[in-house]
Amino acid sequence: MAALPLAQSSWHGPEVASTLAVAAIALLAGQRWAISIVVLAELLLLPTIWPRAFLGGVELWPGRIAALTSLLMIVPGLFSVRRAAATLVLITGWRRTQRTCRRLQYAIAAAGLVLALLPLV
Repeated sequence: MAALPLAQSSWHGPEVASTLAVAAIALLAGQRWAISIVVLAELLLLPTIWPRAFLGGVELWPGRIAALTSLLMIVPGLFSVRRAAATLVLITGWRRTQRTCRRLQYAIAAAGLVLALLPLV
């Protein structure tokens, strides 16, 4: 929710942040599938937030503080990638094995790495 006031960019951060907020509410309501949406939304929000926090995308301190707060709030969700991969396997209908979950976990981690480095290009 701290990322919602940030200006739009090519990544549409406020839209992804609102999706993250809705998925978090679904997770609080007991919907287990929402953890995969939360992790994916956080991965999509990461390229919008970290350049604004560290590379000077926001001139004013309140905007930079909002970006840093958003980065801090993303960290616990990114630690849930293992659970999100297992849930995403169930959502997609693949056979849930340890190998499938691990492969999807590696794919999510690789996508996160690519998305994090993409703003530098």
